[in-house]
Amino acid sequence: MRRIRSGYIPKGIINKITRNRPRKTALRRPPPLCYPVPSIRKGLVSSKPQMNKLVLGNILHRPVRSAISVFAVAIEVIMILCIVAVMVGQIQGAVRQTSGIGADIMVRPPNSSNFSGLSDAAVPAKIAPEVLARLPHVAVASPVIAKFDSSGAIQTIFGIDYPSYSALRPFRFIAGGPPTGPDDALVDNLYARSHHTQVGQTIHLLNHDFRVSGIVEHGKGSRIFVPIHTLGILNGTPDNASIFYIRTDDPQNEQAVIDEIQHHPGMESYDVQTLSQWLNFMTPDHLPGFNIALNVVIAIAVIVGFLVIFQSMYTAVMERTREIGILKSLGASKLYIVNLVLREAVLVAIAGIVVGVAATQGIKLLMDVRFPTLTFLLTTQWRIYGALIALIGSILGALYPAWKAASKDPIDALAYE
Repeated sequence: MRRIRSGYIPKGIINKITRNRPRKTALRRPPPLCYPVPSIRKGLVSSKPQMNKLVLGNILHRPVRSAISVFAVAIEVIMILCIVAVMVGQIQGAVRQTSGIGADIMVRPPNSSNFSGLSDAAVPAKIAPEVLARLPHVAVASPVIAKFDSSGAIQTIFGIDYPSYSALRPFRFIAGGPPTGPDDALVDNLYARSHHTQVGQTIHLLNHDFRVSGIVEHGKGSRIFVPIHTLGILNGTPDNASIFYIRTDDPQNEQAVIDEIQHHPGMESYDVQTLSQWLNFMTPDHLPGFNIALNVVIAIAVIVGFLVIFQSMYTAVMERTREIGILKSLGASKLYIVNLVLREAVLVAIAGIVVGVAATQGIKLLMDVRFPTLTFLLTTQWRIYGALIALIGSILGALYPAWKAASKDPIDALAYE
């Protein structure tokens, strides 16, 4: 047997050992982190999908706080839309009611209110048949007492001379018929549905009982009509009127009739205008204090949304101090952190806006069924305005928390407990 010298290994044995030796396996690179860190270095544009996932994950991680924030923004939107719908709806409701009377010209006593003669019946009702009806080009002249009643529900009661008032534009009866006595009253179908009123039923108005003789279609100036003489007695001004409605024989003769009235002896100081002029006047810009009240309500709603988003995002920033420190230590810029916080605030605001608009639509449907006499005007224009107001308030509320998060030192943030 061949002896192997000390320190010497034959070549064949070396090859055999080398052949049987286990090979070295290449080290595998660990999988990338499921985190938008690589995109931070590439820029914000390429990190948008990852950033959106991070924002959504932050919102879903704290569902209770996120739900409260969404609910608060929704309340802000509901408050704006509902108050605007009621306030603007009352004006538009009055406009629609008055336009359905069928008159071309309104004649009011001096210094009377612009709200369809809502003032004391201070002038004789006989002016209508003895003066106005005898003027050239006047087809119908009807005296009316418009009585504002707030004893129960806020409403306007019209005292009318039925023959002349119906001649302006005939009533369309749904049930019953014209009044036949001094204590008979007409109500429109919306009032009847809201108060469950039927023909022959007794209603109590102005401390007086009236029998419902008929139910008419809505849109004739008021929802309740009683004889003008009876309302004058209850008002303490019998045989007087607060406004006169005139229908001309031709709309082209409106200005001629107005000139005749203003030049008639004793009528020079009366307020005479066409119905179209009055309808154009009934806008929020022409009503004293309307825009001020509306702006105050909007300001309160914006403050509510601002405070809610501010509190929510500020708390979120404080809770995620260590996370923000990790992001900044991995290369996230201040703009990236600000963008992250603002995106979360905007997403919460959008969810609240959607919930608020949907809830307001539900409130409108409920109001139409429960309170049909109340005009609840919800327009697309104000839906957009309400959404923008809530969104701007939310962004303003998130600015300081975003700046606070972006200003954190990464070392201090990582050491935060």
